[in-house]
Amino acid sequence: MAEKPKLYYFDGRGRMETIRWLLAAAGVEFEEQFCETREDLLKLREDGDLLFQQVPMVKIDGMKMVQTRAILNYIAGKYNLYGKDLNERALIDMYVEATMDLNEIIMHSPLQPPETKAKYLASVIEKATTRYFPVYEKALKDHGQEFLVGNRFSRADVQLLETILMAEECKADILSKFPVLQDFKARKD
Repeated sequence: MAEKPKLYYFDGRGRMETIRWLLAAAGVEFEEQFCETREDLLKLREDGDLLFQQVPMVKIDGMKMVQTRAILNYIAGKYNLYGKDLNERALIDMYVEATMDLNEIIMHSPLQPPETKAKYLASVIEKATTRYFPVYEKALKDHGQEFLVGNRFSRADVQLLETILMAEECKADILSKFPVLQDFKARKD
């Protein structure tokens, strides 16, 4: 029996959260080792575990994988969440990259100084509702399927759901003008 993947990161969402979501969507149990102190991170560096001196890191299939997108691509490929052919994979990559852009913007919200936080949050909401969500709304509507790509669940669906839930933390009714995304979310909850 293969060992469970082991995730190394801080005790928080950050860049590891999407990896957790993708493993969970694939039905894969995993373990976590939190870097609770600076010394924990330094030990991983000194032991040579962190190729680029940073986390997240996932030990899986005898590898010590770093770089979030590389880890996600590996997991998606391994667990058949990466489309049936090169065309589907390209669509998945396009949707995922855009969704990760929005995800990054949202993740920076709590780091804003109090005096600019409201303005930053308004910018996040504006970008989500004018740049990103309309694309997914149209894609799902035009596609006529319950998934973003093809007719099966993929990494793109996992990423979109995670980001929708994060966006709702910024504004609870952020999907009010997106009925197809509301249905998408309801099916995946």
